[in-house]
Amino acid sequence: MRQGPLVADIVQIATSTVPPPERAQGLLDGLDRWLPFEAAWLALRDPVSNRYATVGSTGLDRSVLRYLTRPSVAQEIELTGLDRCGPPLSVAELPLPVDELPTWAECLIPAGFRDGLAVALFDPGGLHVGFLGVLSSGHEPPPAPLRDLLGRTSSWIARGLSPMRSLLAMARIVQGASAGAVLLQDGRTCPLPGLEEHPLLVEDSPTVEIARRTIQDGQVYRSFMWPAPDSSGHDHVRMTVLSSNDLPAFVSGALLLTPDVNCRGLTPRELEVLGLLVDGCSNQQAASRLAVAPRTVAAHVEHILVKLEAPSRTSAGVRAEREGCYVPPRPSLRCERRR
Repeated sequence: MRQGPLVADIVQIATSTVPPPERAQGLLDGLDRWLPFEAAWLALRDPVSNRYATVGSTGLDRSVLRYLTRPSVAQEIELTGLDRCGPPLSVAELPLPVDELPTWAECLIPAGFRDGLAVALFDPGGLHVGFLGVLSSGHEPPPAPLRDLLGRTSSWIARGLSPMRSLLAMARIVQGASAGAVLLQDGRTCPLPGLEEHPLLVEDSPTVEIARRTIQDGQVYRSFMWPAPDSSGHDHVRMTVLSSNDLPAFVSGALLLTPDVNCRGLTPRELEVLGLLVDGCSNQQAASRLAVAPRTVAAHVEHILVKLEAPSRTSAGVRAEREGCYVPPRPSLRCERRR
């Protein structure tokens, strides 16, 4: 059993640009060319519906595949710890006897399978992507080379299945982005593979809340500025919100950070005032939010119009929103938009 060619084969398939269903089946076919097993199930995790959706299979009939997509199977995988990051596990290593596991007692054993290996699939960002199980009809434990090869290739298989691939493709349109986070529907964030982590991209960050509200309002793209942490060496960074109708149900979108931005000569206070204008505030409302006199806001607005070469506050707001050249108010300080 030659390990090098198998790994190279899996890497090539995982990084290919073929459609996801073809890529998933190709990964299983690649394993089948090199490893001794009789059947395999490759599934994508859907935490919204609490089940695993089949994306590739070998040697399994339709009745078995229908059974494996039940929510009870996902619950059983969680119960046995097969949804946790770790090496492939055989049937003998499960924490419960096989006859106490309905998936085996009611489905797999009647279908002629007695043993196998299973591994949870996690992408480089730590997201639980899915599940891979390989099955055999014999009572002998899976050979050590099979376990080793599944362990070595599981991360590449996860990359091939990962829904983050579409987000990464979207992220490439944001030039200079150095950090990024995936916004999950359950309120969590996870790193966007290939980009750094950043304090402004954690779950309780105001920029993440702004991004979530942006996506909830139906916007698929938004760019704005935010004061940079003191240690970053920049006054402001650019935040870019991305979403799409093609994302998996458990993913809302992505938030990217670009450190090198052009503020058009606007001061930090002018960027704040401009953000309130974009949000629909009057001068009086902006003054109240910033705890300054209305005449101070009026002076800032005059400077903004000059620097943006805008004839009116409305056109300044439109230009700022189009160019992402403003700092939006924190969610708790938003103005009621005038009708």
